[in-house]
Amino acid sequence: MDAIILAAGLGTRLRPHTLTTPKPLLPIRGRPILDWTLGALPVAVDRVLVVIHYLPEQVQEYMGKQRHFSEWQTVFQEHPRGTGDAVRACRSRIRSEQCLVLNGDDLFGAADLARLAACPAGFLAHPVDEPRRFGIAFLKPDGTLDRLVEKPDLDGRQLANTGAYVFPRAIFERELTLSPRGEYEITEYVSMLAAQQPVHVVEAKFWLPIGTETAWKDAETQDLESVLSSTTVQHSAERSAQRL
Repeated sequence: MDAIILAAGLGTRLRPHTLTTPKPLLPIRGRPILDWTLGALPVAVDRVLVVIHYLPEQVQEYMGKQRHFSEWQTVFQEHPRGTGDAVRACRSRIRSEQCLVLNGDDLFGAADLARLAACPAGFLAHPVDEPRRFGIAFLKPDGTLDRLVEKPDLDGRQLANTGAYVFPRAIFERELTLSPRGEYEITEYVSMLAAQQPVHVVEAKFWLPIGTETAWKDAETQDLESVLSSTTVQHSAERSAQRL
């Protein structure tokens, strides 16, 4: 399975730290955020596409040195216009029938990503207490997605979209429309899928969005090794065996 990691953003909320370092390469416990993400990917993933734009040469250099995946490519997003546009930039490069797509500046639990990758279509959701700050998932009686609503006027605990998805490759051939904020949104692909097949909502046990300096510093205090993959060597060996 291919995985697409969205790593093109400017990281403006983490300035001045991101003035000289792209956000996915900011260190947490001595490792770049992107390194933690690659280490958490499930064994089903054998190839990675990393979408880049801001300070791209630094991400390219890191990918050349990382040891998680021998098969990888960077994809330059020339004019960033949203997460949907970033995924569209990869569509001619995707080889697998299903594709895992992740925000490159959040941390996801390895076990959660493995459960997501086992779905034909779906995304990770996590309970939040401030739904007005997130895209919120509303479910059908069978637990699959009914609709996503961006920042609804609601109180109380709700399931937020975390930015980790599994899509069938065919969905990327569909055309996107500009959102009210002038971007192409990846959530439009989710809505298209929900109209034609069940979209599974996998509740994540761990999700750490690195959106602010406070969240970045908080990540330093967490036992990330226990929730993010500590089986890199084993997974690398299994991926190599799959290619033989």
